[in-house]
Amino acid sequence: MLRWEYYMRYSAVLLVCASLAAQEPRRDVVVVTGSYQPVPLEEADRAVRLFDVREIALTAASLVDFLKLDPSLDVRQRAPGGVQADLSIRGSTFGQTLVLVDGVRMNDAQSGHHNMDLPVSMETAARVEILRGAGSTLYGSDAVGGVVNVITEPPKFSEIRLRAAVGSFGVNQESGSMVGVLGGLTQQLSFSRDFSSGFREGRDYRSLALASTTYWRGSAVTLALSDRPFGADQFYGNYNSWERTKTWLASARQKLDDKTDVSFAFRRHTDLFVLTRDRPEVFTNRHAVEGYQGALRRREELGTNTRLFYGVETTADSIASNNLGGHSRVRGAGYVSFDTRAWRRFSLSAGLRDEVYGSFNHEFSPSISGGYWLSQSVKLRAGASRAFRLPTYTDLYYHDPANLGSPDLRPEKAWSYEGGVDWNGGGRVRGDVTVFHRRERDVIDYVRSSPGDIWRATNFQRLRFTGVEASLGAAWRRKHLFDFRYTALRGVHELPAGVQTKYVFNYPAHTGVFTWQGAFGGYIARTRIGALRRVARDPYAIWDLYLARSAGRLNPFLQFTNLSNASYQEIPGVVMPGRAVVGGVQVIVWTRRK
Repeated sequence: MLRWEYYMRYSAVLLVCASLAAQEPRRDVVVVTGSYQPVPLEEADRAVRLFDVREIALTAASLVDFLKLDPSLDVRQRAPGGVQADLSIRGSTFGQTLVLVDGVRMNDAQSGHHNMDLPVSMETAARVEILRGAGSTLYGSDAVGGVVNVITEPPKFSEIRLRAAVGSFGVNQESGSMVGVLGGLTQQLSFSRDFSSGFREGRDYRSLALASTTYWRGSAVTLALSDRPFGADQFYGNYNSWERTKTWLASARQKLDDKTDVSFAFRRHTDLFVLTRDRPEVFTNRHAVEGYQGALRRREELGTNTRLFYGVETTADSIASNNLGGHSRVRGAGYVSFDTRAWRRFSLSAGLRDEVYGSFNHEFSPSISGGYWLSQSVKLRAGASRAFRLPTYTDLYYHDPANLGSPDLRPEKAWSYEGGVDWNGGGRVRGDVTVFHRRERDVIDYVRSSPGDIWRATNFQRLRFTGVEASLGAAWRRKHLFDFRYTALRGVHELPAGVQTKYVFNYPAHTGVFTWQGAFGGYIARTRIGALRRVARDPYAIWDLYLARSAGRLNPFLQFTNLSNASYQEIPGVVMPGRAVVGGVQVIVWTRRK
């Protein structure tokens, strides 16, 4: 406990020193996650976090590095770089966090363990937005704890960038982006490869991603692929396992006019799982999931500051598996939302979504949120919403010697409530506090009554999460940014004594994250100190440091991870690596700015 208090006090002292002076905040940042149209970040009525990927790409190794900056988002990795990573927001299970790419669902119908198998890399992404709290009114199933949306945007000029690095544990990385801009046409091609021989036997991995995006007069077409073979030693029990996942994505968006847009996407995901790597004949699973998504959205201007949004969506997915069998399902949804706001004074949004699935089953997902500016520097906001999650095919049909699904599972349902205050200290310091509460029922988890029993997928009736989020940030001389964030969480369940759960109660009770980013002439640096204590487990702290040259065409960089050499597990039983360093260089081969 003394270690935990030391890390928290150390971060707090650093923050106080940082907040002595600050610059005028940016007001042109817009968010699209958590609303039906882009709004300035300070006008959002929901708890939304935004990260500009392109701005600090030199001081990050992967998209996961951005997610680790928010203490309300628990990234549970089994290997560095997001190899088989689970996401949890505000104590949700990994299946209750919805992952999107440009609004297209990435959540896998087979298992939520594959939700972060993204076919786009840091070279393609423009920003990452995180919606904390329920989002089923906007996005349907799975958005119980929150939403992570990776957003791509057309680059502003033509260029060719290449990047390479080597480091600890046999790390070998190559990536690049090639962009051509000609009038209204923009074409971007990107690739990334991340290889490691592993920090211990059976923990090697190789990640490959390829993407092509074409932008033309209000349309965008994306074709992308990812391939991830990796050693999965101890990932799913005391086995030297191996796994390979592949993801294909094809998506298209088109604006029909200023008020209407249409989108379509196809996603295919395959999973080859070998329980014992040196004896694949003992237990090998092959799964293939295909999914289609389509949406038609429209808005109506009811007045200067009042809009009506409505639309229809459809989703279809199927699986072919030697373990789960062959199954398919189709869902359709319609939604309507009303939004009104008076600039920097009052805002109100109310929406309703009805999603139909199976034999006339459906889920209503209403929501309401609002904000009110008490003054130029203080804003109050509050909201309530309902969310749900349909069970995955693994929840329903999976079986192995240690786990058993159940075809009779009911969908999870939850009501979420939150209230908060945002403060802008005259353009010098910013802060916010949010209190939230989530009430769940029919929660799906694997449970057992004794260590010798198998894990069985089960609905249990009631689960409650209550928490608080607080942040304070400042900027000094326009070159140094400081940010401190803290999240506390408490869960209460109604389970018989002696019953064990597999996933639900692995959440962090306390998380603090301190970050600093600075510029020195033509160089930039960023550091992160994250301290965390999970329920019934010892606390630990991770310190990462990134250095890079930002000026000119040749940009060398260094990445130090886990400088504290902490011994920790984000997934129980899966050891994470200790101190490591990666060094490399980015080269801007060619650029043409108009």
